[in-house]
Amino acid sequence: MTDIRVFSEDGLLSHSTALHSVYVDAFCAPPWNEDAQTAVEFLGRLPVNARRPGFTAALAFAGPDLLGFATAWATPAPFPTDRCYPQAAAGLGQDRTDEWLCGAREIDELAVRPSSRGTGLAAELLEAVTEDAPEGRSWLLTSVQASRAMSFYRGQGWVQATHPSPEGKGVVVFLGPRHPARSLAPQAL
Repeated sequence: MTDIRVFSEDGLLSHSTALHSVYVDAFCAPPWNEDAQTAVEFLGRLPVNARRPGFTAALAFAGPDLLGFATAWATPAPFPTDRCYPQAAAGLGQDRTDEWLCGAREIDELAVRPSSRGTGLAAELLEAVTEDAPEGRSWLLTSVQASRAMSFYRGQGWVQATHPSPEGKGVVVFLGPRHPARSLAPQAL
């Protein structure tokens, strides 16, 4: 039986070693192909991220073993300009970015060990970090090259709000199933 536990900053960092292990299992293989240094950087960002306003994390355990996790926080205003944020803003335009994403629950990471994929665990983790999103407003970014991830989000009722070239290396913005702007998201051509 899987036990989903929700954390704020308190208690989360005591699971750092297990979180790093899940991150490596999930992201250091295709389609992400991240290197070991990126996994170390994730662990280094975790204490800072855990102090962000609105931070929440859901961890899935089977006994003492961590099977997966999700992390999220409130997107600040003004909209950030580091990481992949400029690509998201370019795809939505400044007005929609400010209205739809700032103050919303932003999913930062969703990682499940390969042995737990296809069990519904990722959906449970995603729901655990979005169920109390302010006014239902949740969103995330994923790579346009991660077709499996994009199919998963669509299957969970998330709506694709940006549509970069499939051959590109861009990011895609998805709005959560209860986001009030989901019906306003442009449809793919």
